[in-house]
Amino acid sequence: MLFLMGAFLSVATEDFFSLENLFDLLVSYSFVGIMATGLLVVLISGGIDISFTATATVAQYVVAMYIIKHGGSWFTAFAMAGAIGITLGAINGLLVHYLKVSAIIITISTLNIFYGLLIFITKGKWLYDFPEWFVNGWELFRFQSSSGNIYSLSMPIVALIVAFAVTAFLLNKTVLGRGIYAMGGHQEAAKRMGFNILGIHVFVYCYMGLVAAWAAIIQAQVVQTVAPNSIVGRELEVLAAVVLGGANLAGGAGSLLGTFLGVALIAVLSNGLTLLGVSSYWHQIVIGFVILISVSVTAWNSKNKERKGADIDVEA
Repeated sequence: MLFLMGAFLSVATEDFFSLENLFDLLVSYSFVGIMATGLLVVLISGGIDISFTATATVAQYVVAMYIIKHGGSWFTAFAMAGAIGITLGAINGLLVHYLKVSAIIITISTLNIFYGLLIFITKGKWLYDFPEWFVNGWELFRFQSSSGNIYSLSMPIVALIVAFAVTAFLLNKTVLGRGIYAMGGHQEAAKRMGFNILGIHVFVYCYMGLVAAWAAIIQAQVVQTVAPNSIVGRELEVLAAVVLGGANLAGGAGSLLGTFLGVALIAVLSNGLTLLGVSSYWHQIVIGFVILISVSVTAWNSKNKERKGADIDVEA
């Protein structure tokens, strides 16, 4: 579907298949992509987190207030945001483990608590006037195309690459990663294999909190503004991208390649609708239909495979 969509938009619009549009897409959706890596880890473990946008908002707001008033550095910003994200994530992990209640109920509750407290304390005030080092950001290198346009490997793109690389290492190269898959597949079996269930629960929600908080700092640098209501509400967009990528809501399955393609599908679709001049009021409707069709096709294919497997067993 992603290939067909890209082919259609390349023919239908002049700007879609251009280097400038590709870089704009990477920067604009780095925020969603980074968050998707954290949510993928939670889903593979068999859990779910709806509160990560509130965690991101709290971390973003507190860091923004601090650096506007006291200054600081990128190290300060990411360290503060990381500490807040890990702390709020740990609360989710401990509640999920000890209360034995559905994670979606717990994280919807904590979303409202975290976000409600932030709005109550700040009165929803927007923040501007960031220090110069924050406004300018940073980039690894820049280059000039033959047409004269300048492109750069900027902070949002680097952060997106790092998030995928670290998550890939975690899931594929560590004992903890195997424990996350095992717990998502069958928690009791993972426990008998010697994995620390409490530790994994706390870790996956702390990891989600950490990447959400860092993604929020990236988003604030891109838009140069902190608005308490700009992130909350986008959790379903991130969840849709991860599920579109093949992550199983029941746990035990999911891949970073699939997650990347899921994020790319939503990014290309949204970008294509904008380039085609479709009213923004239709974006959510069209995206919703595409997600529904994609998930339905995936579910239909899975059932077909299961049915064929069952037929082979009977014949054997």
